[in-house]
Amino acid sequence: MRVLVTGGASGLGAALVERFRARGDDVLSCDVAPPSDRHLDVRSDDDWAAARDWVAAHWGGLDVLVNNAGVAGGGRVDVATLAEWEWITSVNLFGVVRGTRIFVPMLKQQRSGHIVNVASLAGLVHPAGMGSYNAVKAGVVAFTETIGHELASHGIRASVVCPSYFRTNLMASMQGADAALGAVVSRLVEESPTSADDIAAAVLEGMERGDEVILPDQAARDAWALKQHDRAAYDAVMRAQAEKLEQL
Repeated sequence: MRVLVTGGASGLGAALVERFRARGDDVLSCDVAPPSDRHLDVRSDDDWAAARDWVAAHWGGLDVLVNNAGVAGGGRVDVATLAEWEWITSVNLFGVVRGTRIFVPMLKQQRSGHIVNVASLAGLVHPAGMGSYNAVKAGVVAFTETIGHELASHGIRASVVCPSYFRTNLMASMQGADAALGAVVSRLVEESPTSADDIAAAVLEGMERGDEVILPDQAARDAWALKQHDRAAYDAVMRAQAEKLEQL
């Protein structure tokens, strides 16, 4: 298969690239930083157009588009700045939209393809202090469901990946005025028992099953189940976490 992965230089992106290549796929790893096969800033229309042109010239089409590139952010509503909101939205949401829009005509023409958008459990479960991150990841979830409906008649599938905390270098991109929130999230990432490779393996399994929503780790599945089946308990947990954050 022919696969393009954004944010492929590190973290989950690098783990996905390795997993795809290990099974024999042709992979184009794109990132703003090395090591990657191609420089691609997901905020740049020109970079996306160049990546599409490369795919068309070298592969003649694309089987899997993985919109994985993202940054970490967040902050309580009265602490996070609007500039922080604009930054995280430009990368985590509009980056996904740009990548999808640039490749959909190609996928429609070939009447096949799979778009895999990496969101987060934060797109389904919304802890305190993470308003901007929750909002953009929820947007990715909604966008993915929408294009799944729109593109089904063209033979194109869409899946969204919603992992809980896992060990990655994503926190290196963390920006924001809410230092207390940053410290809490960094600790949760560092102490997670789940690696980026664990998540990547589960993503490929979910794709093979045809899952539209891929919950790749048990913590994510448990949290989502709690919200669905016991909303009162879920709210209690979230509000207790919010109170702890206020005490930091």
